[in-house]
Amino acid sequence: MKVRAVLAAAVLACPHAALAAPDPAPIPVTIEVDAARDEGPVEPVWRFFGADEPNYATMKDGRTTLATLGALAPDRVYFRTHNLFTSGDGTPALKWGSTGIYSEDSQGRAIYDWTIVDRIFDTYRARGVKPYVELGFMPEALSTQPIPYQHDWRPGSGTLRTGWAFPPRDLAKWEELIFQWVRHCIARYGRAEVASWYFETWNEANLPQYYWGGTREDFFRLHDAAIHGVRRALPEARVGGPDGAGAGDDFLAAFLAHVRVAGTPTDFLSFHAKGQPIVVEDAAGSHVRMGLNTHLRAADHEFAAIAADPIGRTKPIIIGESDPEGCAACQGPANGYRNGTMYSSYTAAAFPRLRALAARRGLKLEGVLSWAFEFEDQPPFAGFRQLTSNGIDLPVMNLFKLFAMMRGHYVRASSDREAPLDAVLRDGVRGAPDIGSVATLDGDTLSILVWHYHDDDIAGPDAQVALRLRGLPTALASGAVVTHYRIDAAHANSFAAWRAMGSPIAPSDAQRAALLQAAKLTPIEAAPQPLRAVNDGAALRFRLPRQGVSLLVVTPRQALQ
Repeated sequence: MKVRAVLAAAVLACPHAALAAPDPAPIPVTIEVDAARDEGPVEPVWRFFGADEPNYATMKDGRTTLATLGALAPDRVYFRTHNLFTSGDGTPALKWGSTGIYSEDSQGRAIYDWTIVDRIFDTYRARGVKPYVELGFMPEALSTQPIPYQHDWRPGSGTLRTGWAFPPRDLAKWEELIFQWVRHCIARYGRAEVASWYFETWNEANLPQYYWGGTREDFFRLHDAAIHGVRRALPEARVGGPDGAGAGDDFLAAFLAHVRVAGTPTDFLSFHAKGQPIVVEDAAGSHVRMGLNTHLRAADHEFAAIAADPIGRTKPIIIGESDPEGCAACQGPANGYRNGTMYSSYTAAAFPRLRALAARRGLKLEGVLSWAFEFEDQPPFAGFRQLTSNGIDLPVMNLFKLFAMMRGHYVRASSDREAPLDAVLRDGVRGAPDIGSVATLDGDTLSILVWHYHDDDIAGPDAQVALRLRGLPTALASGAVVTHYRIDAAHANSFAAWRAMGSPIAPSDAQRAALLQAAKLTPIEAAPQPLRAVNDGAALRFRLPRQGVSLLVVTPRQALQ
């Protein structure tokens, strides 16, 4: 079966498609872009990613996925992972990994082994990815409660917080481990390279039931010692934190108060923000409803704490985990959005709102880290929160490829169907769909991203978009072409193709080749289409399906000659 036929069949396979009226009338949308209205430089906040499982990076699909990420913006993409200090032989498991970086001899003397952690970072750097270094978790030989050490967590059961999660029995040895490791990294990768990394301590220490077995004050002492170890080895290192969960508490405010009094160097601030999808039962059956408002409110709570701090508000901010929900390795009905275009359209709608919330409080948002990577040797499209499945790009990975094409400066873009920021913050997108846009100008290249999003994962009418351009640069006004990229049920969508094949648990070579082809982000037309400008303006029309995302790239006609 040809790929186009496969994708067409995938649309028919959608369980909610039959519930919609035949050919519902499209929603009229007017989007206006003024290329002459500069709204500031593009900060590529999307270029941060991460995962619980560090050892996946060195495996076959991990290497492939890292290469895709690194190619988006070579040496500007960052990767964060848990378990860099966890004891073990490097055998991965869900929400687990290890490097065996530290042990002790019979006399209690430190033994450092950089072998596995070097292999992980070497794999990053060979693919143009830099570390966002999380200093954790606790080596078994240093843990105050080492037994049991490795957790027995699995989706739906098990205990996560075991010996790896507890404070060190000796803060001086903890600090010395970090000092020695950073010195080793300088010797291996070079001083300027290591100075370009981010360093932070631990993960979500405000969630004692999961990631931290000590008190808040224990964490602050752990953090101070860790940062002191980094800066002893590299005084110019970029250090920050606390990468706490956005739980609506006062943890970040307390952290800011602590580092101010303690004098702990803090170059950036970091926190996490997550959504909360649910399963809705109604007369038509059941479907997933996303929680975009929960995600945005969690972020805005932390932004407010930073904005209230006279020193904190001057620091760049990394949302160190920013996702539609909280557990990448969990599965279940509420996570059914992950493989398809709900994930990509949600992310397209979320990122501009996170930027807007930070800007409204006068803050600098430097990064938004998607806690999504890949899960090695799992069944295809197994329902994890990931960017690829078995080395095949998912729709959300293609969204980051669209983000990477947007460079230069933002320019004015407005849509008469874009949900207002405060309405989304309060209610999410539960009534009319959110059909919005952002645009950038890089030299003479104008890029317009358009999304069609709704919290409910059900079928709905297309958007009929009327795109009006004005203020075009002379090179575009005198002759331009448009290249149109699309992520929807029939474009850049390996999951739809896999379902249309009958969801094979072990795709053949021919099926895998078809899935790789279906996953590609390619223009929806065979060739760029001419754009006729009048004076410094132009107009075009297109339809955008629900959960679809389009990127229209307008370039001078002579650039193709």
